[in-house]
Amino acid sequence: MRKTTTTLDMTQGNIIAQIILFAMPLMLGNIFQMLYNTVDSIVVGNFVGTEALAAVGATTMIINMLVFFFNGFSVGAGVVIGTYFGAKDMEKLHIATETTIASTFVLSLIFTVIGVLGVTPMLNFMSTPEDVMSEATLYLRVYFAGISGLLIYNIGSGILRAVGDTRRPLYFLILTSILNIILDLVFVIVFKLGIVGVALATIISQFISAFLTLRLLTKTNDIYKLTWNDLQIDRATLGKIMLVGLPAGVQSVITAFSNVFVQAYINFFGSSCMAGWSCYNKIDQFIMLPMQSMAMASTTFVSQNMGAEKVKRANDGTKIAVGMILLITGIIATVIWIFAAHSVRLFTSDQSVISYGILFLRTNVYFLMFNCINHVLAGALRGRGDSKGPMIIMLVTFVVVRQIYLFIITRFIANTPALVAFGYPVGWMSCCLIEVSYFFIKFNKIKNHLYNGGK
Repeated sequence: MRKTTTTLDMTQGNIIAQIILFAMPLMLGNIFQMLYNTVDSIVVGNFVGTEALAAVGATTMIINMLVFFFNGFSVGAGVVIGTYFGAKDMEKLHIATETTIASTFVLSLIFTVIGVLGVTPMLNFMSTPEDVMSEATLYLRVYFAGISGLLIYNIGSGILRAVGDTRRPLYFLILTSILNIILDLVFVIVFKLGIVGVALATIISQFISAFLTLRLLTKTNDIYKLTWNDLQIDRATLGKIMLVGLPAGVQSVITAFSNVFVQAYINFFGSSCMAGWSCYNKIDQFIMLPMQSMAMASTTFVSQNMGAEKVKRANDGTKIAVGMILLITGIIATVIWIFAAHSVRLFTSDQSVISYGILFLRTNVYFLMFNCINHVLAGALRGRGDSKGPMIIMLVTFVVVRQIYLFIITRFIANTPALVAFGYPVGWMSCCLIEVSYFFIKFNKIKNHLYNGGK
């Protein structure tokens, strides 16, 4: 087999350089992927109206519930493939690739049906206001009808990330993000399709990125090549993927479900507050991109090094990743706090919406530092195959603690938008306290392994 040129072996070389080489294209790719829904919001807010902007915002948590569950599966596949890559077990890596793609096709069909049929019940559960309901329903039904494009792209890029290739998925995202912007403007301004137009633009762009990714996996001569004749669902491999991926997916879904409750509390204050919350969430997602990228880098770095039995190197990489992301997020948070008004004005000229957006940003932005630690440590633990620990910790803090806080604060203290928004930091801080403690317990066990002859 010829020497590969697109993979990144993270089991040797300078740790900082390798994490940066992996994380930077990944972060840029995540930025362009985030542009899909953000551009939808900008176009809708400026060319359709406040109610339509609120409708797009109200659908975000519902979309995330299904997408996050699938992303858990993607994490599991990445850990398994990354471990086989680090161990240089190419036969098992090939089986894992075929199993991952075949399973994705099945899950895409299931998620499409669930998404399309579940739109109305989910929106009703969130107490979506009547003036937003119609457009939110239209947007979601179109979006879910084409969600398989997003899922296939995500799993394909996950396979590439597991072997260290973050560069080419970035190219695909740049191309399709530009296409999405063009289609958004054409469908909304030229064809007057409104909120349906932005949904169509998104799913068309996502299908193109899925096609490009599958074509790459099929045409490559690298070790992760997808062979259609070998397509299969190997039960043993799928079991390993689900061992890591299912807890991660369940955790993400329940956390997103918990955020639906937060959205319901926000909905109480009306469409202007909802639109401001939507703007805040779009900006917040961009702030979180570096930490998400660093978490993915941590997962891949740790899984490859654990596969190569380089435990100390895996631990060193985790500590470096935490330090780097705290510095980066602190700088970004300062910039966003200063330019909060300018950030929200990208989405709307409605002064009431802008005021709410600024309030939410300045209330929460610095507390994301706690979430940096949560994400990177959870990624490192999953890279070791421990997905249950982060799942339980995040479910307790992001769901139970957050909902207890919201219940008490709104019923016994004061029901205000700022206090409701602070439900996010409450979850982040409590999660950080517990997860750091849990990680150090695991770390002490790892040190004992090192003293007993581990590498």
